[in-house]
Amino acid sequence: MMSKMEIIPIYYYLICFLGSFLLSLGLTPLVRQFAIKTNRIAIPKDNRWHKKETALLGGIAIFTSFMMTWIIAVHGLDWSIYGKPYLPIILCAAAIFALGLADDVFNMVPQHKLVGQIIIASIVIILGFRLNWTDSKTINLFISIIWLVGITNAFNLLDNMDGLSAGIAFIAALFLFLIYFQSQPITTNTTSIMLMSALYAGAILGFLIYNFNPASIFMGDAGSLFLGFMLACMTGIHDTDPSIGLNPRDLLSIIAIPIMILFIPIVDTGFVSLMRKLFRRPISQGGRDHSSHRMVAIGFSERKAVLILYAFAAISAMIALMTRYLSVGTSLVMIALFLLLSVFFWVYLAKVKVYPEDSILSGNGPSVITPILIDITYRRRLFEVVLDLVLITIAYYTSYLLRFEGHLAGDFAIFIKSLPIVIGCQIFSLFIMGVYRGVWTSTSLSDLMNFFRAITLGTIMAVLILLFIYRFESFSRAVFVIYWFLMLIFIPLPRLFFRLLDEGIRRGTQKGKPTLIYGTGSGGQITMREIEANRDLGLSLVGFMDDNPRTHRTKIHRYPVLGGQEDLINIIRKNHIQEIIISFNKDSLFKKKIISKLCANLGLEVQVRRMKLIIH
Repeated sequence: MMSKMEIIPIYYYLICFLGSFLLSLGLTPLVRQFAIKTNRIAIPKDNRWHKKETALLGGIAIFTSFMMTWIIAVHGLDWSIYGKPYLPIILCAAAIFALGLADDVFNMVPQHKLVGQIIIASIVIILGFRLNWTDSKTINLFISIIWLVGITNAFNLLDNMDGLSAGIAFIAALFLFLIYFQSQPITTNTTSIMLMSALYAGAILGFLIYNFNPASIFMGDAGSLFLGFMLACMTGIHDTDPSIGLNPRDLLSIIAIPIMILFIPIVDTGFVSLMRKLFRRPISQGGRDHSSHRMVAIGFSERKAVLILYAFAAISAMIALMTRYLSVGTSLVMIALFLLLSVFFWVYLAKVKVYPEDSILSGNGPSVITPILIDITYRRRLFEVVLDLVLITIAYYTSYLLRFEGHLAGDFAIFIKSLPIVIGCQIFSLFIMGVYRGVWTSTSLSDLMNFFRAITLGTIMAVLILLFIYRFESFSRAVFVIYWFLMLIFIPLPRLFFRLLDEGIRRGTQKGKPTLIYGTGSGGQITMREIEANRDLGLSLVGFMDDNPRTHRTKIHRYPVLGGQEDLINIIRKNHIQEIIISFNKDSLFKKKIISKLCANLGLEVQVRRMKLIIH
């Protein structure tokens, strides 16, 4: 046995991870066979996503692999230090697993399952677990219960597509291990969390190989509840031990890190709950309205949808890891920008129609709140102004961080003193330059010059007022140069976000007959946009061809100009073209006859059509 404060070598964690992984890898197919023999199979339903019968009970393999390897690992160290203090968490996790298994077998009523979760959460809190997020013990008690039950159910709700819940849990465990691996000083709490994280990640990865799309086994409620409960506990264990060295007043460490690690389950649960509430649907009711389902609805494959959520989870966890090395100010800026990006992405997903009723952003939904939201965010411009206020503050604060290398110190007072002036000047400039008279969703690249003028005018106004009031004493000219540059990015980007996302999704998810546009002029570009926007055409644009040799080997809106008429045969054969659209304004009928005859003589089955613009 190792001595009490001896640092556990990294290879020990690696051995534990591999042991848990191999055990899970071997147990999962056995559990699958058992589930099939005992008819524990998920049957496809209208309100469920999977389309084929799939074995359940995969959570047994995860739970067994983790428990067996944890018992062996802690006995290999020192049970009294690394095992016994954490036994309440392990036993309550086993109780949560048993509750989920009962649901898998007997289909429990959701309310009964929730009562069981609250009881188990209360027991683990009585036995010592507590989130010390505030100075009030009573508030901390309620926060602890909400955290445990909320994260537990979040992973249960997240288990809605092949590999999603398990993959997010694996990413969270991996980054949790890295965060504590870099923490100082090393204590029994940090080593215990690292040990559990390594075992937890290995057990999940062994199962994920069978659960990733196309899944041959599901974890069931037994697995998802166990995953959620263990992560909720592991992300909060450090708060019960002040010897770890974390300042309880440092909210960034004690609150932001666990939330960022578990960002996706928290956001998806909140998003689905809000959307169902607005449409007066039971939150406990299953449905195809999760973030992953909405991404598939707009054209992504199941794998791409899951991988995108993996990316969000990895980025948020990476930010949590970086807060260990960056200043508080820099960390807050990174978190704020990431949250803004996430808000825009999930607002975009909220527009996807997944219910029989109209989308909440259409203004025709059944909720009384819906028209209020539409009125505030689109007609009253309140949302746009508030967003700009936030972006101006972030840009100005970031300019100070960049200028003074992340440490404001005495300059923070100067920042606070000048911030209202900067905000007032910039909002006024954006208003008088007509930025708030435009339609948010119709913002185009042609509006960039107007943004440039408004931002430049607002920056100059702020500098002149500061010069008049304070004679610009203690202010840095470099700060305003950096601020001006950041504003040129921050203000246009959110307004172009939906359009850029629309175009990116359309191009990345085109399905249909490989199509070639003949002509790179305005007619060809109109045809390109119509093909991208109108999926009912059943066309997938490959590129352009044009008679002008100067356009060859160039790109039109990222689509290549593959050559001219003399290259047509090679282009058709190489790219398996099935349709050609003639986009010339003049002589289009003549061009169509030539291309059709050429294809017919060579025995190529290519449909040739010409574009017509009809205005009724």
